[in-house]
This record gives sequence, C-alpha cells and structure tokens, in this order.
Amino acid sequence: MNDTPLFRGTISPVPTIWTADGTLDRTGMGNMLDFVIKGGADVVFCCGSAGEFSQMTEGQRREVAAFTVEHVAGRIPVLVGIAACGTDLAIDFGRHAKSIGANGVVAVNPYYAILLPENIERHYRRLADSVDLPLILYNFPALTGQDLSPSMILSLAKACPNIVGVKDTTDTARHIRDVIALVKPVRPDFGVYAGFDEYMLETLIMGGDGGFPSALNFAPHIPVGLWKAFQAKDGPRMIEWQRQLCLCPPMFSLESPFYAVVKEAAKLAGADISTHVLPPAAPLSDAKREKVKETLRLLGVID
Repeated sequence: MNDTPLFRGTISPVPTIWTADGTLDRTGMGNMLDFVIKGGADVVFCCGSAGEFSQMTEGQRREVAAFTVEHVAGRIPVLVGIAACGTDLAIDFGRHAKSIGANGVVAVNPYYAILLPENIERHYRRLADSVDLPLILYNFPALTGQDLSPSMILSLAKACPNIVGVKDTTDTARHIRDVIALVKPVRPDFGVYAGFDEYMLETLIMGGDGGFPSALNFAPHIPVGLWKAFQAKDGPRMIEWQRQLCLCPPMFSLESPFYAVVKEAAKLAGADISTHVLPPAAPLSDAKREKVKETLRLLGVID
C-alpha cells in the first residue's frame, strides 16, 4: 500500500461565477480557475459549499463540473462535489464526474432528514461501491446537523479502499486529532484535511495532509506559503503564515451564506470575475464591501 495520500496540500474550494441572470459565466469561471492555479493551489474543488451547490439546479451542477474539468485541462487535479440528500442522486452526480474526467469526488452527508449513524454509513458505502473514483468524505455538522464521528470514518476507511480522505469542517481541532489518531495507523494513505482556514496548521502538525482554505481564492500566497513552510520545516514562517490565515474567518461572517464575500475578495485581489450569487444568497452591501477591503489591506493583498 502507498502510504502517501492521493491529494495533499492546498485544495481550493472555488466559487462558481455567474452572470446577472444566473447562468454560468464561462469567461469569469475560467478566470477564477486560472487565478487559483496561478496562485499555486494543488487541487481545485468545484460544486462545494463555497461553490453554491445547494442553490444550483442539477443541470447547473453538471455544467459547472464539466466546464471546470475541461478548463483546468489536467494542470492540477479536479475534485467535484456530489452531495445530495438522496443516495441515488449522489451516485448519479458521481458517475457524471467520472464520465467528464474528474480526479475524485467529495460528498457531504445527507442533510435535512436526521439519519441513524448506520444509515449515513450505508449511504457512503453505496457511493463508494457505485462510483469508480476516489471519494473524500465531507464532515460539516454545523450545516448538515449530523457529525461523521471518528469511529464512523474509521469504519468507512477500513471497508472502502476508494474512500481516500475526509474534509473535516468542524470548529475544533479535537475532532481532526481524533480522526488522525484512529484512522492513520490503519490507513496511512487516508488524507485528513482542515475544512476551516484557521485549522490548517494544526491539522498539518497533528499528522494531517492539508486543507480546503477559502483564502486560496483571494490570498493564495498565504495558504500556499504555509504549506511550503511546513514542508520545509520552517517553524517561524509557518507561524507567520498561520497568523495571517486566521485573519480571514471574521471576514467570512460578514454575510451568510458567505458566497458574495469570497467573490468580492477574489475580485478585489485581481480575479477578473463578476460577484453575482444565486438566490436566496445576497450581494454585499457597500458597508460590508468596505469591511472586505479592510481585511485585504491587513493581508497585504490590496493597498
């Protein structure tokens, strides 16, 4: 067995760029993808939370996924979000991702209906059995209402070789620590990734493999610098980069959902994109836009 996780480093949860009428802005989306690739992202992740998957139609999700794979054109790996409340629909999204040439898929657990843990596990086992791609679990209990426990993640990692990692979007390093402690001895190739920006360094130090920092979309030099400093075992630089990364989360809370915040920050940082969002999400007010600018100035992204 290869002990190195398939995906490592900085994974960009890329926003989806729309026209004013809610159709995919292909020029803008291409510019956004080029921006994060030029910034040094190791992997692109489309149709995730920041990508507005929950607001999209099924057709939009397939269109965004196909365009992303086509435009990236093998420069870096592409992961496609396939979350759905129903297992069959998630499988359908996964098979579509396979057909367009995606490198892997990411699936948050079904939400709205409260499921017994064994039913969540059954959902993931069926996904793994039915989709011939590497699958990353996505744990985001604050939004789904249910946690993927470390013991459940261990069970899935042991049972399904193509379940290759977890994006752990939990507001505590303890959960990430427990996943690493339980799963890595059994599956050293299993990737453990911080979902929130501020936990990236802790995740790496504890034995994890990277993160999905939203900062990659507007200040890519920060998470990329952190990853490079970690690889070089440069402690002072790691701390410096992590402190800068921790300035980002308060900005994300300016709007809920935070889609417009990330797009506005990316546009201010130089990405040639529009900042339209799908309803019921809202555009930023002028006051909130100024707050975004204040954070970007602190980060040295703009003057």
